Amino acid sequence: MNYSDDVIRYDEQAILCLRSLYSRYGYEPYRMSRFEEYGLYADNKAFLSSGDVITFTGTSGKLMALRPDVTLSIVKQTIDDGTTKKLYYDETIYRPEGGEFKEQMQVGLEFIGDIDVSAMGEVLMLARQSLKELSNQSRLEISHMGFLSGLLQNANLNSQQSSRLLQSVSEKNIPEINALFDEYDIDNECREKLATLVMLYGSFDETIDTLREISINEETESALLELEEVYEVLKGLDAHENVNLDFTIVNDLNYYSGIIFQGFIEGIPKKVLSGGRYDELLRRFGKQAGAVGFAVYLDLLEQQYIQYGKADADMPTVSNDMINIALPKGRLGEDAYAVFESSGYGCPGMSEESRRLVFENPENGVRFFWVKPSDVSIYVERGVADIGVVGKDILLELASDVYELLDLDMGKCRICVAAEKGYIDKQDRTLKVATKFPNISRNYYESLGRDIDIITLNGSIELAPLLGLSDVIVDIVETGTTLRENNLEAMVTITDISARLISNKASYKFKHEAISTMCDKIQRG
Repeated sequence: MNYSDDVIRYDEQAILCLRSLYSRYGYEPYRMSRFEEYGLYADNKAFLSSGDVITFTGTSGKLMALRPDVTLSIVKQTIDDGTTKKLYYDETIYRPEGGEFKEQMQVGLEFIGDIDVSAMGEVLMLARQSLKELSNQSRLEISHMGFLSGLLQNANLNSQQSSRLLQSVSEKNIPEINALFDEYDIDNECREKLATLVMLYGSFDETIDTLREISINEETESALLELEEVYEVLKGLDAHENVNLDFTIVNDLNYYSGIIFQGFIEGIPKKVLSGGRYDELLRRFGKQAGAVGFAVYLDLLEQQYIQYGKADADMPTVSNDMINIALPKGRLGEDAYAVFESSGYGCPGMSEESRRLVFENPENGVRFFWVKPSDVSIYVERGVADIGVVGKDILLELASDVYELLDLDMGKCRICVAAEKGYIDKQDRTLKVATKFPNISRNYYESLGRDIDIITLNGSIELAPLLGLSDVIVDIVETGTTLRENNLEAMVTITDISARLISNKASYKFKHEAISTMCDKIQRG
């Protein structure tokens, strides 16, 4: 982009650049109201990135909402007359982020009509070109929901089971996937093929042979054929460089059935582009056309620009040539560091008594940070650290958007519901629950349909039921000694906990070889 910063802001430059790109390929501008009836979003919550929506009562008395999504509005208003619609937009949406609603600017496009391989290739090419216009250090990641659903075709899973499994796939969480397979009694062949698919990552040429090997039925063959054909289109359009296959990109099977994709820019810790084919959404509106599109999230680009300058400049990160590792202070961190050291990633000074928090070893290509245990996943999710070691309890509580690469088999404990010995739960009243883990507690009791009053504490949780502050507690139990000494007992184990090696999703893509090598050495060690 070649515009003067003194004349036009960076986000405006990006909008003009992308609008020009889409116009050259025959896409027309689309405008819509920033308000919609709330029912549109209530009926399609699974399609939204978050079910939270800002609502208000309109002058007509209808419940209205500030728009959290553009695609739903376009699909709702599209006339299903058999003609092709090629549309682009730049619109403000309103979504929660960090516990607060924020305005976010999106630029995107939609292709609605007869979606053949050429149309799919064109949209993917424009997604790749959009990333290149914004930064030279970018890449497009492609997945296919048909391959995932094909592998699971014979598993006979219900919607809740499929959702849990897909969530684990999105985290690259093989231990959790295996645990779910045990719970759902899935055969070994399906386990092995899905585990292979989850860990598969690389260019089309690097991954296609493996995909052919694990394809098992008509649905996976159809997905494979579409990927092959689209790749040929991308090669013909000279848009196949820095395009990878990554099947941990997943979306709701009720809306997406074909190719889905995401875009990343080096130095930005989250995806900056997201899209896919969503024919099933049109079916929900009684329309027979196909549809594919994507959106670029300009707020992420703007944040990076404000801090470092233009996205296509050489933006500094904590370190581009090292793996940045966040370790929790305390015994768990010390045990975790010993694992890294024994795997060949030691760092001078780490084991010495010191107040230093940052240590690096350029020869081994690592930099370590000591951070508060509850902050590890935050450092990783926001890209300051590439990887980190954190307890599964913290990941569940914060719902961190990271990859779980390894279960390190240390720091083992349980999250349990505990109460005074002899306590009987009376189902006819609200249960008072004291905990340091309000989100884990809420999710657990919501799964049971139980009405609860959560009391969030930071100190000695065991004291709450003894003094009548709560009926039960939800807390970490290691040996159970503290419970027994206070006349308490564990009633239910919500989940087992251990330390996990996690990775920032963008870092995993840009530092894939180095991170994968490290994981292999740790597993072998």
